[in-house]
Amino acid sequence: MATKLKIGMPAGSLASASRGGNLIDLLAAAGFRTSGYDKGGPTQFTGTNLLFGWDGRPQEFGAQLEIGELDVAIAGDDWIQERVLEMRIEHGVDIRLERVMTLNRGGVSIVGIVADGAFKTTEAFLQAAAPHKPLLVCASEMPYLALDWLQRKLAAVGLADRFRAHSVQKYKTPPKIREGILVYESWGKTESKVKNGAVDIGLEISQTGGAIKQYGLTIVETVMTSQTSVYTHASVKKDPEKRELLDMFLLNLHGAVNAESKVMLLFNVPNALSEQVYAYLRENKLFGEEPTMSRGKEYTEYNIQVDAANVEKPVALVRYNLAKLGAQSINTVPITSAIPGLRVVQK
Repeated sequence: MATKLKIGMPAGSLASASRGGNLIDLLAAAGFRTSGYDKGGPTQFTGTNLLFGWDGRPQEFGAQLEIGELDVAIAGDDWIQERVLEMRIEHGVDIRLERVMTLNRGGVSIVGIVADGAFKTTEAFLQAAAPHKPLLVCASEMPYLALDWLQRKLAAVGLADRFRAHSVQKYKTPPKIREGILVYESWGKTESKVKNGAVDIGLEISQTGGAIKQYGLTIVETVMTSQTSVYTHASVKKDPEKRELLDMFLLNLHGAVNAESKVMLLFNVPNALSEQVYAYLRENKLFGEEPTMSRGKEYTEYNIQVDAANVEKPVALVRYNLAKLGAQSINTVPITSAIPGLRVVQK
């Protein structure tokens, strides 16, 4: 059987056509149409036999990449880091994964929360609360991120030795330690646990912070920001066939991401006015090396890419200015892929 690139396809919101930044449409724009993914699997790449879809949970992809069960995984930065920390803390295994591309979707913040609004930082909370508590209790859906965070912060305020012991357990199982850091792994609603005094502190996944405000809680720290990214393992790049497939996959995926905020402007300019139009494009940096131009007997046809998300140079204003300078037949065309060149993946 020909070599295939095994890709971890994340279950959850990213698999929905209306949520998670629509990964399905992004892959399709990259040339990788799927079937089955939006229905819970099994995922098949219908337009190519070079890719194999492995449906799974982002929480598991880190370990799967380490053992070679996957070549590539699409997952949130937070879940990859959570698994890397768990493998190191619990199993003594140092996973070395590489984030090879960000997808500009699925953005969240991982924040520390407490019930007392008097505390503005994690350090301030720990300095006030920890000396009076032999057991510091935390709840989080990402317990190893929480443990790593608290260990670093306790060390920063000189309390590392006192809280050297730790235990990560399912929520409200009997504590395995009497002193140290007890992190309860929860299945959501961390805000409720903190507000009602079930734990001392929480580490929460937040998109807007709205739920935290509704519960009257205080964010003491943004521990990390996360978005959906593409990860791989160093061993994949050492396999020539897999490396070729990886570069092909990333190049086309980059093209789709890069095109999401771009449109193409096609327009004609009388040759007598072409010089002033070119000067406008150059002064406003509306092309890279040079604009695409095709000079005819009476008109020059221009072809440029414009960033539709640029509020300082909105597409509407660019079109208007071009018309004022004499441009005619100004057509705006959506772009599904914009690939700068092979350099974007061969760094």
